[in-house]
Amino acid sequence: MKVIDVNKLINKFNLEVIAGEEGIDNQSISSEEIYRPGLEFTGFYDFLPKDRIHILGKQEMTYLLSLKVNDQQERLNKYFELNPPCIIITRNLPVTDFLIRAANAHKVTVLRTKEITTNFITALYSFFQKELAIEQAIHGVCVNVFGVGILIRGESGIGKSEVALSLIERGHRLVADDLVILKKIGPTALIGTHNGVNHEFLSLRGIGFVNIPRLYGAGSIQNETKINLDVCLLPWEKGTYYDAVGLEERTSSYLDANVPLIELPIRPGRDIASLIEVAAKNWRLKQQGYSAIEDFYDRFENKM
Repeated sequence: MKVIDVNKLINKFNLEVIAGEEGIDNQSISSEEIYRPGLEFTGFYDFLPKDRIHILGKQEMTYLLSLKVNDQQERLNKYFELNPPCIIITRNLPVTDFLIRAANAHKVTVLRTKEITTNFITALYSFFQKELAIEQAIHGVCVNVFGVGILIRGESGIGKSEVALSLIERGHRLVADDLVILKKIGPTALIGTHNGVNHEFLSLRGIGFVNIPRLYGAGSIQNETKINLDVCLLPWEKGTYYDAVGLEERTSSYLDANVPLIELPIRPGRDIASLIEVAAKNWRLKQQGYSAIEDFYDRFENKM
């Protein structure tokens, strides 16, 4: 099971540590869900998720401060005894000395952000979805062409990186070369990204590693992209039938999510980069409800 270290959370969102610093290294988050404790401050403690981050916004803090001092201290103490993994207070709201003492006593980390609650929860949830998503590593290249995320696969040496270079020279963006990390976000969405090490680099046989943004500028790369098409490069085999009409729609499956599959046979004289550009534009047209094959058959039937 994947977990997120609290230190990573602090660095990502520039959070202020206001209590429980001693327990930071021993706490982690394992759920993308976010919890706002409310019933606990009324005295109900039967359900408190210990794998989720806890958010205290203006509503929770206002209610706490409305309690008598003795009630506030009693309920906060019982709350911290349940050992929530981490608490984040939004809007830079002030906290009482007792909250800090109770958090330190139970080694529960309390953090604070100046962001308003709704905006912060939205950003936090998006971050958790990506960090805790299930992953799959694929041998291939990931590029973004006209805003369409494309995975380029094929046997070693078939020319995946060279095709990616041609696309970059045409103004498109590299996400990852050689090793692509796929992450499943939600029920069907796939995100393609790099592993951190291969970010910015393209490996070309006979030349070696090249740094793409240093050669082509910062706009030639991006950190991640949603995967919309899976393009598989195949050696051209004489006598093999290759669909030139588009009757057969095929898909690939990654992490139980289906992606439209296009197989492109390689032979001298074929401009594969141009074909991938056309595939990306054609995919966008299909998303808008237009089908070239249906249009063709309608015209054919009308002509007949």
